[in-house]
Amino acid sequence: MLALSSAATVAAAVWAYLVVGHGGYWRASQWLPQVTGEPGRWPDVVAVVPARNEAAILPATLPALLGQDYPGPLSVILVDDGSTDGTAEVAARLGRGSTRTLRVVAGTPPPEAPEPPEAPEAPEAPVPPDAAGRWAGKVWAMAQGLRAAGIPAGSDPGRASRADPGCGYVLFTDADIGWEPGALRALVTAAEGDDRDLVSQMALLRTATGWERVVVPAFVYFFAQLYPFRRVNKPGSRTAAAAGGCMLVRRGALERSGGVAPIRGALIDDVAMGAMIKGQRGRCWLGLSRQVVSVRPYPGLASLWRMVARSAYTQLNYSPLLLAGTIIGLLFSYALPPAAAIAGLTLLATGPATTPAALAAGAGLAGWALMSLSYLPMLRLYRLSPLRAPGLPLIALLYAAMTADSARRHYAGRGAEWRGRTNRTRLR
Repeated sequence: MLALSSAATVAAAVWAYLVVGHGGYWRASQWLPQVTGEPGRWPDVVAVVPARNEAAILPATLPALLGQDYPGPLSVILVDDGSTDGTAEVAARLGRGSTRTLRVVAGTPPPEAPEPPEAPEAPEAPVPPDAAGRWAGKVWAMAQGLRAAGIPAGSDPGRASRADPGCGYVLFTDADIGWEPGALRALVTAAEGDDRDLVSQMALLRTATGWERVVVPAFVYFFAQLYPFRRVNKPGSRTAAAAGGCMLVRRGALERSGGVAPIRGALIDDVAMGAMIKGQRGRCWLGLSRQVVSVRPYPGLASLWRMVARSAYTQLNYSPLLLAGTIIGLLFSYALPPAAAIAGLTLLATGPATTPAALAAGAGLAGWALMSLSYLPMLRLYRLSPLRAPGLPLIALLYAAMTADSARRHYAGRGAEWRGRTNRTRLR
């Protein structure tokens, strides 16, 4: 009991730090910056939508994107990424009659490797593996959309270093993302008024089924814990991330980097995009939204499990040590406090009151209470009962199992399996 009480005390201290000192990740307080006035000239926006077998979901999302209440020029490029369900035909039909331009681009398979550089005069430093490896499927689709927009992959990096900051934006979004009419207008207003090279909003995910209500809020909570939004938004901070369903990127920033070539191998493209923009000293912003929503259904635990497991081990850089540390960390931080509280209270109720038992009960309850309080804003965002908050330890155990299964899938040759495509390459 002495060891348990000591461990519970450390866990409570960890939660005190997370709540007080970890960038306020749990507050759900980062919303689009409020700026004074709208741009004097609305810049051009090109939306790039990678789509693979999305024929069923496009009728619920594409018309809203084409119908944005945006005063400036807006065009949409949908890249049909090898679909077999008629995605291109459905998109073309939905685009007919729209006042906005819709281009449907037939995607091609990603190349095996980038073109070799021209013969250097002297040996160069090794190219980072994520830049030198093969293209990830979605990033290759994004690159084809950029090429259609006039930003070829691998264009001369740095040539736009003095580009007009109002030269336009590229909006990367997903086929399952629904848009309120004024969402794009608000994004551009914030980017222009707050001088941001990247403005990204975490889409409000669907919580219609029982399992969605269990898994989805925790998914956003854990993501914010990994990448505290306030730190992402602080200029000069090393924390970088974005949310792939909604990324508004200044065109000049993409031209400076040579399109998305620097992140060609990224399986977690949104985080890689944020790191790429911050790497060129760009100003980034990441926050929450109720105007940008995902309409993709996850009817059961199996589909949600695949959503998490497809990239969890990638996030850990395919490292067994990081995997072990993550699972131990989840168990220590989330499972230990309630276990210590229950064990300590049980001993106090059934036997003589001892100091270790009282300490285990008190520290365990304190840690459990802090993690539950930290989960309340996310439950409020998704309009769910606060009574769900004490169940966060059980959800963390579920995520630990998903993370372990992600590693198992990787070593079984089924890593990053998503929408009929399996990526068997490694980032490092």
